[in-house]
Order: sequence, then C-alpha cells, then structure tokens
Amino acid sequence: MRGQVHLWAAQRVTAALLAVAVLVHLVTILLAVRGGLTAGEIIGRLSGSETWLLFYAVFALSAGLHAAIGLRNVGAEWLGLRGRRADLAWLGVGLLTALFGIRAAWGLYAA
Repeated sequence: MRGQVHLWAAQRVTAALLAVAVLVHLVTILLAVRGGLTAGEIIGRLSGSETWLLFYAVFALSAGLHAAIGLRNVGAEWLGLRGRRADLAWLGVGLLTALFGIRAAWGLYAA
C-alpha cells in the first residue's frame, strides 16, 4: 500500500513538471518561429546551453517516469500484469523512453 502512495505522488509530481515543461517548450517554439528563426538558427542557439540541456533532461525523465507509472497501472488493471517483474519491465520502458529524450537533448547541446 505504501508503494502505491509513492507511485501516486510520483505520478502527480511528474504531471506537474510535464505541464510546465510542455508549456515552456511550446511557447518557446511559437516565439522562435514567429521571430523568423530557422531550424538551424534554433539549433545554434540551443547548442552548448547547459540550461536547455538540463531542462530537456528533466522533461525527458519526467515523461519517462510518468509514462511508466501509467502503463504499469493500465497493465495491472487491463492485462493482469502484476508483481516485481512487471514493475521492473515498466520501469525499463520508462527509462528507455527517457534515455531517447536525453539523447536528443544531448544532440542539441553537442551540435
């Protein structure tokens, strides 16, 4: 039961982080495009920025964890997938998803 409370709290915290991150991401894109910046110019501005790297790393980790917890709950309720193995599998899916996002953020940083 205690683990469920921690997962519930983590789901809510990651949802709040994602709400802010998506808003920042979309507003930034809209302002950049309206300002007439090209994709190359945007990448040039993001390149080497530790702030944007950290922002997108937190974004990716939040998305991966949030999705893993949600999929865990769906898998348990709809498919009957429960137990330690199922939990570890969903955690692996979430971490892999986060890794893809962090890899993309690193690509922008290192460009």
